[in-house]
Amino acid sequence: MTNTPAITMDDKAAILLEEARAAHENYLIKQQDADLEKAIEYYIDAIKVNPSISESYYRLASLLLMKGQISIEGALEQCQTALTLEPNNVNAHIYSGYFQCLNGNFEEAEKEFKLAVSNSGKNSARPRLFLSKVLFSRIKNHDSSVKDVMKFLYYFLSGSMMIMWDCPSLKMFCKFLANDFSVFSYKTLGETFEKMKLFPSALEAYSKGLEKTSQGNLFYQKMGDLSLECNDIESSLECYKKAYELNPSDREVLIKLATINQTYYPEKVDTTIDYYNTLLEFGIDMDKIYYELGHLYLNKSDKINAVSAFKLAQELNPENPYYNNSLAYAYIKAELYDDAIEYYQLAIKLNPDAEWTSIVCHALGAIYAEVKNNFDAAEATFNAGMVLDPKNVDIQLSLGDLYMAQGDLDKAIKTYCDAISVEPENYLTYAKTGLALWEKDYLEEAIVAFHKSIELNPEFEIAQNNLGVVYLDGIGDPKESIEYFKNAININPNYTLAYFNLGRAYQATGDKALAAEYYQMTMDLNKITEELSDKEIRERLYDLFN
Repeated sequence: MTNTPAITMDDKAAILLEEARAAHENYLIKQQDADLEKAIEYYIDAIKVNPSISESYYRLASLLLMKGQISIEGALEQCQTALTLEPNNVNAHIYSGYFQCLNGNFEEAEKEFKLAVSNSGKNSARPRLFLSKVLFSRIKNHDSSVKDVMKFLYYFLSGSMMIMWDCPSLKMFCKFLANDFSVFSYKTLGETFEKMKLFPSALEAYSKGLEKTSQGNLFYQKMGDLSLECNDIESSLECYKKAYELNPSDREVLIKLATINQTYYPEKVDTTIDYYNTLLEFGIDMDKIYYELGHLYLNKSDKINAVSAFKLAQELNPENPYYNNSLAYAYIKAELYDDAIEYYQLAIKLNPDAEWTSIVCHALGAIYAEVKNNFDAAEATFNAGMVLDPKNVDIQLSLGDLYMAQGDLDKAIKTYCDAISVEPENYLTYAKTGLALWEKDYLEEAIVAFHKSIELNPEFEIAQNNLGVVYLDGIGDPKESIEYFKNAININPNYTLAYFNLGRAYQATGDKALAAEYYQMTMDLNKITEELSDKEIRERLYDLFN
C-alpha cells in the first residue's frame, strides 16, 4: 500500500494562488464578474493559508479597488505589505506605481516604476511603458524641458522594443488574440445567418461560440436577442438571465430583463421592480428608472412608493411634462387632490403636445368638477382642453355632463351635439344627447337619439333602459317600453334599475303578478348593488295590492 504524501500549507497556498491567477486571467479576458469574485476569494484564502506570499496582496488589492471595496490608500497599504515581504518584487512595484498614479502622486509613481525597471532586467517592458506614461503626463501638464522629452522617448521606445522579450505580456496578448478571433468568427457567422433569416443556423453558431469561447455573456445576449426576434419570449428571458449571471455589471442586459418582465410578465411586478432598483445603482438615466418604478408601484396599488418614485423622477427632471402628469395621477390615487392639481397645472404649462395636453386638461377638469365642486374652474379647464384639441370628444362629453349637473340643459345639448359633429359614430354621444333632450321634454328628439345610440351599439344597456323610460314615462306607452327594459336586462343581468323599470311597466299595463315578480327581483338584486332606495321598491310592491 502506497502512502500519499500529505499536502503542506505551502502546497495548499500555491494551489490557491494558481486558482486565483487563473480566475484573475479569465476575468481580464472575459470581463465577467463571476471570475472576479472567484479570484478575490482564492487570493483571500491563499493569504489565510500562507500570509508570507507577497503576490496575493497586490493582486487582491487591485481587484478590491476595482470593486470599490477598498480605497486607493488601502490598495497602497497592501502593496507596502507585499514589498515588506519581498522588497525586489517587480510586480509589487508596478502595482504600487499604478496606485500612486491613481492617487495623483506622480513623483512616487516614477520612483516605483524605476525600481521595477532596475529589478526586472530584459523583462522590463511593462514598467518602462508605465514610466513613459507618467513622464508624458508631466510633459502635458507642466512646462517641460528637452531632458524630460528625451526621457519619455527613451522609456517609451525601449519599452515598445523590449515587449518582445516580456513573456508574461506576450502570453496574455496571445490569449486575448486567440479568444477575440474566435469570438469575432462565431459572432460574425451568427449575424450573417440572422440577416439571411436562417434563425436556427444563427442560433447554432451562437451556441458554438458559447461553447468554444470565454465570452458566454456576449453569446447569451445574442441568443436572447434572436429568441426575442422570433417571439420566443421565455427562451429570450432565460438567455438574458444567464448573461446577467455571468456579468451582473452589464447594464444593457439588465435593461432587457426589466423591459421583458414589465412587458410580458406583468404578474412578476416585484421581480421587475428589483431589476429597476439594481439599475439605479449604475447612476445612469435615474429619472427614467424612477418613472418606470412609479408605474410598477401603481400596478401594485402601492400608492406611497408610486408617489415617491414619480416625485424623484420629477425632481431630477422638473421640466418633463410626463413626469409631472404621472406624479399628479399618483397623487389622485393617494387622494391628495391639491398636490395633483399643482402637478397637472405644471404639465399643462409645459405643453409638449396639444393633443396630449388636452387629455391632461380633461383629468384636471374632472378633479375640479367631481372633487372640488368648482364648476367654474372645471368649465375653464375643459374649454382650454377643447381649444388645444377640438377633436377630443371625451372632454366635450365631460363638459356636457358638467352643464347637466348645473341644470343648464341648453348648453349641455349644444355641447353633446358638437361632440356628435366631431365623432358621428360614437354611440355614447347620442345616449348623452338623448338624456339631455329627455330632461328638456323634447321627447321625439330624445327617442331618435337613443335609437341612434342603440343602432351604433346594441349592447349598450343604458341606452336601452333610457329609451324604455322615455316610452314609459314620456310617451305613456308601457307596452313599447317593455322590450327595451328586457333588452337592458339581457345585456346586463345585474342592472337593478332596469328590473325596477320593467316592474313599473308591467304595473302600468295592469299585470300585477309580473310587476310583483320584478319588484321582488329588484329588491333581491339591490341588496348587492345598492343602486336604489329599498323603501321606494317596497312601497311600489305594497301598492300593487292596496
